[in-house]
Amino acid sequence: MTSTISLEEAMQALRGLSDIVNPDDDFYMLAEAEEKMAATETRRKKELEELHANLKALSKIRDSARISATRPTTVPSAEAHSSALIDLDSTRLSLGKSIKEAERLVASKESELANLKDTVRRLEDCDPAAEHERDLDGAALRLMIYKRLGFEPVLDKHGDLVKMLVSSQSGDIHVVPLNDGKSDLEYTATLWKHMSS
Repeated sequence: MTSTISLEEAMQALRGLSDIVNPDDDFYMLAEAEEKMAATETRRKKELEELHANLKALSKIRDSARISATRPTTVPSAEAHSSALIDLDSTRLSLGKSIKEAERLVASKESELANLKDTVRRLEDCDPAAEHERDLDGAALRLMIYKRLGFEPVLDKHGDLVKMLVSSQSGDIHVVPLNDGKSDLEYTATLWKHMSS
């Protein structure tokens, strides 16, 4: 048996295929596929552009972060900062000592000022002339009492007491030298003895 297909059979087979194969459906299917591919390409381009924009923004953020993480030239290094802190601490301690010393000096000067104010007040309250006058009045009064008792002091040219004239009850006058080295008790006994004789 030979397998040859007659022309009629082939035509009939092609007609049967024409029912199965519809070029309009294939055209519509291809057009729809092209539309979907174009939409997918547009969507992917848009996503790609968004990704590029995000990448640029992230790159800028990264660059800013790198710049801010880098120590500026105006900021000292950790060692220089530590050294500056040590210097500032020693300066603070030195200033603290100076302040305490100044406070002590101020307290001392305030105390001295208070003492001087007290002295000024006492000096303003006292009248040296009146005190001297009182002392002179007292000395004159004592001299008058001594004379009435019968004792009259004799002073040298320097105003020092050198002897005492004693008037006794009998009216005699005795001279008692007061510079011969006796004690005050012996002078007193001698003076009373001459006065009562």
